[in-house]
Order: sequence, then structure tokens, then C-alpha cells
Amino acid sequence: MNQAVVAPGAVATAAVPGRPEKLRLGDVLVQQRLISQEQLLQTLALQKQTGKKMGRLLIETGLITEELLANGLARQLRIPFVNLKTFPFRADVIKLLPESAARRFRALVLEDKGDALLVALADPLDLFAYDELTRLLKRNISIAAVPESQLALAFDRLYRRTEEISGLARALEKDLGDAVDFGELTATVGTEGAPVVRLLQSLFEDAMQVGASDVHIEPQESGLQIRVRVDGVLQTQTQADKRIGGALAQRLKLMAGLDISEKRLPQDGRFSVRLRDITIDVRLSTLPTNYGESAVMRLLKQGAGMKRLNDIGMPADMLKRFREVLGRTSGLVLVTGPTGSGKTTTLYAALAEINAAELKVITVEDPVEYRLAGLTQVQVNDKIELTFARVLRACLRQDPDVILVGEMRDPETAEIGLRAAITGHLVLSTLHTRDAISTPFRLLDMGVPPFMVATSLQAVIAQRLVRLNCTDCAEPHTATVQEQSWLDGMLATGGMVSSKRGRGCSSCNGTGYSGRQGVYELLEMDASLTQSASRSDPAAFMKLARDRMKGYTMAFHALELVRQGRTSLAEALRIGFDVDDQDEQG
Repeated sequence: MNQAVVAPGAVATAAVPGRPEKLRLGDVLVQQRLISQEQLLQTLALQKQTGKKMGRLLIETGLITEELLANGLARQLRIPFVNLKTFPFRADVIKLLPESAARRFRALVLEDKGDALLVALADPLDLFAYDELTRLLKRNISIAAVPESQLALAFDRLYRRTEEISGLARALEKDLGDAVDFGELTATVGTEGAPVVRLLQSLFEDAMQVGASDVHIEPQESGLQIRVRVDGVLQTQTQADKRIGGALAQRLKLMAGLDISEKRLPQDGRFSVRLRDITIDVRLSTLPTNYGESAVMRLLKQGAGMKRLNDIGMPADMLKRFREVLGRTSGLVLVTGPTGSGKTTTLYAALAEINAAELKVITVEDPVEYRLAGLTQVQVNDKIELTFARVLRACLRQDPDVILVGEMRDPETAEIGLRAAITGHLVLSTLHTRDAISTPFRLLDMGVPPFMVATSLQAVIAQRLVRLNCTDCAEPHTATVQEQSWLDGMLATGGMVSSKRGRGCSSCNGTGYSGRQGVYELLEMDASLTQSASRSDPAAFMKLARDRMKGYTMAFHALELVRQGRTSLAEALRIGFDVDDQDEQG
């Protein structure tokens, strides 16, 4: 832009009300004393070499932050600066501008003021964007300055594909008509333009945008319900005519290589989809219900950064003890918890810690969820009788040092794993139990001999995932009667705990939470516990174990996160810690 800059202190006027003046960004920032004249000249020289925009270069070189840049422009142009993290968006106002135009012009409609629309622009000096937005919206507009990174996140958060998905579902209903001809559908579902394919693509894209871990397609008496699980909690995506459920289930079965003619029995399969240059591994499970087949898809992003032990949120003293256990050359280490509690993440963080060139590490999984260099990874396949037990027996002939068993789901697998631990291998695995203390008895209940449990089991980690307070809207919270009752049970001396809870904002989609973290407890087997377990004496074992773990249970870890303001009291209660349990544990 080559026109003159408004002089310092002068009021910027415009030929059209609300239209920004044509200014040079560098001079504006020098006038605002956000950068020096020398820094401007250096950046201009760099701009000639790279062709990048001035603002982007200033941010990349660390001379200015996005917030300072947007604030400086707002002051110079006499326009508002808006923090999109806390702005109260309205869906009807946002939708005035289509997503394609919003992303193209890096703009977002924030408010309808009656005489004009308030529009956030990443670059308030972009006169072309201003003119095009005025033409598209057919309204007078006024500009607000916002940090560009906030705008990019807002696009994914606000432009959910609910309307698109509902529209595609209606189109599919029309295609199917009153009588569904599945033979004809089978012949056409492979066509890329078919509504069923576009509907599934939109479902996956929406799930990716919101960071969903699962997609649920559930036929009900009144219609088809589609939900996504975000941060461990299901959110309704859309409702549709239940007639399309059969078409969706059939298409998913084709993608997973399942038997499309079998609708009376559950089936499991997997496939991969590629969206926006990201490959997603999908685990599909179908289940026959009264109103059709229910389909649940677990979404696993390939190449997602694998966490290290330092990053999973385990308390420092517990992490030190866990590392000592991992340093042993033999024994069984179990990670327990319900489905979706992060057990595999913890196990792979442990493998990443001990993986070395001098160790032979073999994993047996269903499916292989992470890929780690240097490991020999095997995926079981029940269809060809490649079971956990069969693969595990073969693994023992491969001279391993460390074996990871995805899950001890049957007595045979558990017994082979324990025998491997006895004979000089470090075995890592998962088990579905409520807490660490009950784990040895779960193994005994599976029929494993007591002496094998006592001599092989080295340590048990139990874990859950708690949602974290949204950092943009967390505020002080007064405990309810139920929450205070739980606290009284946790705190032997009584007293109050200051806590926070998110009130809900645009950053967290009104939930008050953003992201999750594990809470853990660790039970290490010592001589007394081993002797008690070998006698199959539950009462004595549990009394000893509670003494060892006093103050180090999952409940106490959750309470510590509450004290830090990272999670809420309600969330600690939601994952199942009630007063009676704590009376027993404490």
C-alpha cells in the first residue's frame, strides 16, 4: 500500500463510514512505538527477500506478538479490539457469512448492531476484504481487530457442520424414498457424489474439527441420533430420519470389509480415511438393536504426537517410583481403568522411556494404536485365529526383553503373560478393574494361580481422565453441599478448599472445560503384600494396600488438581469418587 500514512495523533477519516484508511502497517507500528524505525527497515529488507506479509514477518521474528499487533492497529484506526476467546458469539449472526468466505477473507461476523454489522478482520487494513464483505453481506459493516490465531481457532469451533450434515441426511432420505432398495444402494454407494458418502465425509470432518474421540450413530424409535464424544462427554450432532441408518451402517461395513448381509450379529472392523492431509484410523463396531444397527467409531489420528512420561500428568513422586519399576528386568506391570481412560497412552509413554537399541520390545495389540520406531508390533486377528494367547506364545520364541500385551482379556492370555514375567521378561499390559487394590483379585478371579500373581505382579497403576477447566473462563467456585461433603470425607482435619470452575465461553463451546488429564494411583507390591496375595486373603491384602496408598489414591490426585484450579470439584465427583469410597480408602 503506497498511500500516505495518517500522522500521529490524527483521526483517520474514510470516504465510506466504517471503511478503514489505507495505511502502511510498518509506519503504524512505529507510530505506536511497538517497533523501532531500525526494526521496520530490517523487516522491509526481509520482506523483499521472502515475499511474506509484514505482520507475519514481525511475529515470526519475535519483534511483536499477535495481540500487540492487533491492539496497535485498533488504537490507530479507532476501532475495537476483540478477544475471541471470551466473546459471546451468536450462531445466527455467525452464519450470516458463509464459512468459505469467512476463511477466504479471514473474517467473522460478531454482532448485528442494527445499522451495521461488526466484523472481526485479521487484517483491518485489507480494503479489498472490506469491500468484498460489504458486497457479500449487503449491509454496512464496521471493523474490529483480532489476533489471527484466535480467528483460525474460531473458524473450526464455530463453523460446525451440523446444518450441512442435516441437509445431507435429508437428501439421503429423498434418495432412499419410502422403500429402501439395498441392492441398488450397494451398487451406488461407491460413487463419490452419493449423499451417503458426502454425509460420512462431513461427519468425519466435523469430528476432527472438535477433536472428537468417537462418533456414535444410533437408531432410535423416533429417528436416527448422531453424537460425538468430546473430552469424554457425548454431544448430539444431529437428528435424522432413522431410514438412513441402514445406508450409513452398510457403507461403513463396506469400508471396513465386513459382511453387509449380516445384520443380526455384532461385527468389528477397521479402515482409514484421509481428510485435510491427515490420516485417521477408524475402529468400527456394529451392534444390532431393536431399531436397526448401531455403529460406533473410535477415531485414532495417525502420526499424532506420542506423549512422554513427563507429559501425562503423573505426580512427581509417583513418576519416580514408576520409573524405578520400569527399570526392572522382569515382572508384570498393569495399567487399569475403564475403556477410554488413557491406559494405552500411559503404556506407550512407558515404552518410549525404556525403548533402547539393546532391548528387544514386542507389542501384541488389537489394534496397534501407536507406531514407535524400534518396536516389533503385532496386531491380533481373531478371524484367522491369531489371538492374544497365540501371538504371545510365539513372541516368547522371539527372544524379547520387554513385551506389551494390549489387554489381558481372558485367562489363557493372563496366565501366559504371568509365566513370561516369571521367566525373566518385563511384561506391560492393561486390565479392566475399578482401582489398583482390586487388580490382583481380578487376576485370581480369572483363574490364575495365586502363587503366579504373588511372584509376578510388580506394580499396578489405576487411572481415569478428568476434564480440565477452560483457562479463558475459569472463575472461583463455592462448593455445593454435596461437594463439601466429599471434601469433608477427603480432609481428615476438615476445612475448605478454594476451587475454580469454568462458567462456559466460546473457547470451550460453553462447557467450561477444555482438554483432559489423567489422575493416577500406584500400588507397588512388597513382601507383605505379596505374602498376603499368595494366601488369597482379600481382607488382609486390602487393609495393607490401603495403608500403603493412603494419600496417594486417584481421589487425592484429583483433589490436588482442584486445589491448583485445574479441574472442578464437580468433575472430581463425576469420575466416581464419593464420600463412602473415601471413608474406606482413607
